Amino acid sequence: MSKAQQAIKATYFSIIGNTCLAIIKGLAGFFGNSYALIADAIESTTDIFASLLVLFGIKYSNRPADDNHPYGHGRAEPLITFLVVGFLITSATVIAYESIKNIQTPHDLPKSWTLIVLGAIIIWKEYSFQLVMKRSIETNSSSLKADAWHHRSDAITSVAAFIGITIALVLGKGYESADDWAALFASCFILYNSYLIFRPALSEIMDEHLYDDLIRHIRAVAVRVEGITDTEKCFIRKSGMKYHVDLHAVVNAEITVKQGHQLAHKLKDTLRKEIPELGHVLIHIEPDDE
Repeated sequence: MSKAQQAIKATYFSIIGNTCLAIIKGLAGFFGNSYALIADAIESTTDIFASLLVLFGIKYSNRPADDNHPYGHGRAEPLITFLVVGFLITSATVIAYESIKNIQTPHDLPKSWTLIVLGAIIIWKEYSFQLVMKRSIETNSSSLKADAWHHRSDAITSVAAFIGITIALVLGKGYESADDWAALFASCFILYNSYLIFRPALSEIMDEHLYDDLIRHIRAVAVRVEGITDTEKCFIRKSGMKYHVDLHAVVNAEITVKQGHQLAHKLKDTLRKEIPELGHVLIHIEPDDE
């Protein structure tokens, strides 16, 4: 299974899971008199749309290069990540607004059975986070990483709701708003997570230098190629699930242009074979100083 297929499969998992959880949370919150659960349902609903965006982004970013996009369509991924962050910020804002409104409005205590529902949700969402995050690392997908953090945010909001409802039930009358305060806290955490997701995607768009380990790996592979005596500059840009590389390779100054050209092709082929996540590799030949 290719990396793109793995990412798409993980996204379908997210869509199905979030749809089921949104329904369960909404019903449990309504009948269990818990706004924290309703807030959780709102977040899961936005997660569905966010996962659909991720699915579109992954499929589009893996389209092959064409005349208008010689480096492929990989930059669609961080752009989709920005949209996903927008969904997170919107859901956090809605949750915060409704929480503050409910804190000011007297209401009944939540039902005790909502804790059972929340406990199951927390376990499922943490499992979902671990699974999708693992796939995002395997595929180098920034948008899939954003989708994974949606699951973690959902788990945290559920933990906050669990604590809030527990406080309300244990302390009783006068503490009915504890679960609303929990939802408000959860909205702040969602905003913080939004920044954590946004920052790497921005770095990808801006070609920020973040790949020292990969550069060391590239240099180590390069000097093992017969005829390459050293390397100089090495620049890396991430685009979707691929890394594009510009590398200056040092060779014997006495060889012919044709031999240098052949060495460049040999080095490029070796790098792409040894490091499959590389996309375009541009080799610039430098003569040694001897």
